[in-house]
Parts: sequence; structure tokens; C-alpha cells
Amino acid sequence: MSIKKPYLIAEIGINHNGDLKIAKQLIKNAKDTGFDAVKFQKRTIDIVYDKKTLDSPRESPWGKTTKDQKLGLEFNKVEYDEITKYCKEQNIEWFASAWDLKSIEFLDNYNLKFNKVASAMIIDKNFLNEVALRKKHTFISTGMSSKEDIDNAVSIFEKKKCSYELMHCVSTYPMKPEDANLNTINELKKEYNCNVGYSGHENGVLISISALMFGITSLERHITLDRTMYGSDQAASLEFSGMKSLTEGINKVLLAVGKPSLGKILPEEIPIAKKLRAHIKI
Repeated sequence: MSIKKPYLIAEIGINHNGDLKIAKQLIKNAKDTGFDAVKFQKRTIDIVYDKKTLDSPRESPWGKTTKDQKLGLEFNKVEYDEITKYCKEQNIEWFASAWDLKSIEFLDNYNLKFNKVASAMIIDKNFLNEVALRKKHTFISTGMSSKEDIDNAVSIFEKKKCSYELMHCVSTYPMKPEDANLNTINELKKEYNCNVGYSGHENGVLISISALMFGITSLERHITLDRTMYGSDQAASLEFSGMKSLTEGINKVLLAVGKPSLGKILPEEIPIAKKLRAHIKI
């Protein structure tokens, strides 16, 4: 079996809690632990949420309504300009999953290498068409999706001749190990004849590392400074130590897989063989 190191994406999402200092620290953590890119989420609040939802009571660090909370979590141009500058300094890519058409247009202002279709957005054909028109390699998460949903998304990207890869995903936070169904990765490869990654929401790193053995081309995990921080995604995220365990574990597995060596005796084995077989007469 031949496996390669997947493209490693550290999903910051909204775990920065609207604080640029936290975002920068998460970017640095991603770089320091060997990730290839960081990813954010971009929403136009008044489009993604209706007025009734926004006006509903919700206690948060930013106020007493859902709108206060959603606006408090959202970065805009000033922050993303600084993120762009900081990522260049750290030599790490950044991109974002847009949740509406206006957010796609916002991201057009930055020379981003990738796009991302979040699991929530895979059913929106108009949205998918707009993303595919950008002709940027796109990661498409398949959480909460029927086969028809995936069929439609793949068809749109194929017709638009936009490079893409699917990402096996289970949209529970955190995901139970028995729900991972990593064999779906092979099923997606066979059905759509494309590269397939894994976007994980589980606790720990074992399942993500196991996904390597299915030949994934990308791996995305949510990251945080502290899993007890405010926010719905924090509990299913990796802190610095978890990020380090993930990337070091991946490197160790890749080293261990190695190459076929049937019948090859290591030089270090020769004196051991001589000692342990001394009583055998050949």
C-alpha cells in the first residue's frame, strides 16, 4: 500500500471568538505544528439568519440577542486584511468557507488559492454554481448529505470544469467513533473517481490518523486555544498539544508504512539473529 501525506487544514472557523489576537495565535499554532493552511468561515449575518432568529434572546459575551452574538463572531475587511498579512509572514495559506453569495464576493477581494463548500451549503445549487465559476480548487464536505446532494454538487463542478475534491464528513460535534464509517472514503472514490479527504469532528486524533490508510488527499480538523472556551465548535477541536499529536502521528505512520521489504533483513537484525539462533544447527 502506498499512501501520501494529505494536505493539512486547520479549521479556525469562528473559534477566534471575534478576537484577532486569538486568530493570530491559532494561525501560528497551525504553522508551528505543521499544518499547510488555516480556514475561516464567512457569513453575511442578515442573509444567513432571518430577523426573527436574530432578534431572539441569547446571552453571549457580545450582548443579549442572537444578532449580537453572530456579529461578535464575525470578522470583516479590517480583520481579514490583517489575517492576509499575518499568514504571508507565517508562510501559510488561508481560505474560508462562505455561507452566502455576498460572502463569496467578499472573499473575491483576496487572492485565495482554495474555496471550501461547507456541508451545510452542499444543497444550494445556485451557491455551488457561483463557487465553481471561480475555477479555484474546492474542498466539498459531505456531512448531512444524501447521495443525490453529492451527485448534484459533483455534476456542477464537472460541468464548470472546476477542480474539486470531496471530503468525507459526519456533522456531529463531537462525532462518536462508531459514526465515522471511514470506509465511505473508498466508496466516494469509487463512485466519483476523484480525490477524497476527511473532515473530522471527533475527539482526539486516532480516527483522523486512521483515515490516512484510506489514501485521503486532505485532512481538516477544527482547532482552538482551549476546548472550554465559549463556542459550539470548541469541544470538537484540537488544542495545541492535540494538533502536535496529529501531525507527529501522521509523520510516524507515513514513516512506518515505508515500502515493501519481503525477504530483506536489516543490518541491525543480523547480530540479533545470530544470538537468538545460536542453538539451531543448519
